Amino acid sequence: MMNAPTNLTPDQYGFCFDHSYSKLPEVLFSRANPKRFNHPSFVIFNVSLAKTLGLNANVIESSNWACFSGLEIPVMAYPIAQAYAGHQFGGFNNLGDGRAVLLGEHILPDATRVDIQLKGAGQTPYSRSGDGLAGLGPMLREYLISEAMHALGVPTTRSLAVMLTGEVVYRAQPQSGAVLTRVAASHIRVGTFQYAAAINQVDVLKALADYTINRHYPAIKDHPNPYVALLDAVINAQASLITNWMRLGFIHGVMNTDNMSIAGETIDYGPCAFVNAYSPNTVFSSIDQNGRYAFGNQPKMGEWNLTRFAESLLPLLAKDREEAIRIATDRLNLYQTQYRDCWLNAMRNKLGIFDAAAINAEPSDLNLVEDLLMLMYKHQADFTNTFRQLNNPGQLDEGLVSDVGFQHWQTRWKERLAKQKQTMAEVVELMNAHNPQVIPRNHLVEEVLESAAQGNMTPFHDFLEVLQNPYNLPMNDKYLSGAGSGFDETYQTFCGT
Repeated sequence: MMNAPTNLTPDQYGFCFDHSYSKLPEVLFSRANPKRFNHPSFVIFNVSLAKTLGLNANVIESSNWACFSGLEIPVMAYPIAQAYAGHQFGGFNNLGDGRAVLLGEHILPDATRVDIQLKGAGQTPYSRSGDGLAGLGPMLREYLISEAMHALGVPTTRSLAVMLTGEVVYRAQPQSGAVLTRVAASHIRVGTFQYAAAINQVDVLKALADYTINRHYPAIKDHPNPYVALLDAVINAQASLITNWMRLGFIHGVMNTDNMSIAGETIDYGPCAFVNAYSPNTVFSSIDQNGRYAFGNQPKMGEWNLTRFAESLLPLLAKDREEAIRIATDRLNLYQTQYRDCWLNAMRNKLGIFDAAAINAEPSDLNLVEDLLMLMYKHQADFTNTFRQLNNPGQLDEGLVSDVGFQHWQTRWKERLAKQKQTMAEVVELMNAHNPQVIPRNHLVEEVLESAAQGNMTPFHDFLEVLQNPYNLPMNDKYLSGAGSGFDETYQTFCGT
């Protein structure tokens, strides 16, 4: 991590802002103050996250959370909008923060550096024809699911607050306007590097790469070729992140390169959703007409995005372009192996297999995992519940349990577990630690968002509390059931932009 300045004093709210990103070449950002909404009102504030950040929750509350609505800009803030580009469903565009403003980099008590960004904060120089605003539903969706992902153990941006703006946002239907305060390791994206490469200024690209190494991967600074090491580090981070998505049945929904964090966090919860009945072809996003970002395509699209990142780095990888291409190709060729190893180890954990990292790990484990997934696909078995209840067949889908193929699979699985030294109690403990009981089920998410839109936040708070403890709920909890009957058959998600 970057060294934190030692001469910073927190403001009244506890924010201790630094602005290292704004010291990069100015072509990478623009000054942009958040819109001053005259009649903002409170929706939700993440007290536990505020405590982690070292903020003064009492002072923030007494100010009516003005710093989260644009009504008041903290004294130490230096608001900017970041420039970036991106491949959106395969097509390249120059973009940038069209409705988000970075207040600064907050330095935590332990010297950790995080971005504090207002999303839905009005127009910026990158808004193009957009209004720069956001609706309450999409901002609460990001709050709910990002906090759920954090509790599930997935690297993610987090949500600190949501405020109503007092204005109406016009989309397909009029919505109450809202601002989300997002906390991130940074907002540097693959698209940020694409932008730096597209303007064809190697000094800017180098400055961005050096900054990213210093901020996120300082251990590689002394590598003989730190830019090759940066490519390796980002490949590893993305392989691990997408493994987390796949182990939980999470569908990002819009894996454009501008939505891919260099820090390896899940970012931008637009048309995201979760798989219920297992199928690798599952798509819920209304804009993903061809299934580009379907659940099962996510590892492949991760590689596609990483290839765009490698292309952006070519001028730094070697002086000779052909040599740079060879280096990039060699590194990218390792991705599939890295991802497959990471994913297989995660799936072993879900099956209660302890020796995942052993050199002599059972070579048939891959077949064991893939055969189970094929059986789940055949019977449209619930992804989350099947893994959680494998050791409790009475709770599994009847069609799956009665399938002779599944019965044979169970025998093979038990034979595999018998080769371990761990007891069955230890196996169950491992499985329960990696197979959640509760996820943000699509129908439940929509129910609580609908209630919130009507002014009732109680169901939202109740669901959020449950999602904070996803691996250990009382067996009679109402949130443990699967998808609502027939709900997913017509369900669509939207970007909310």
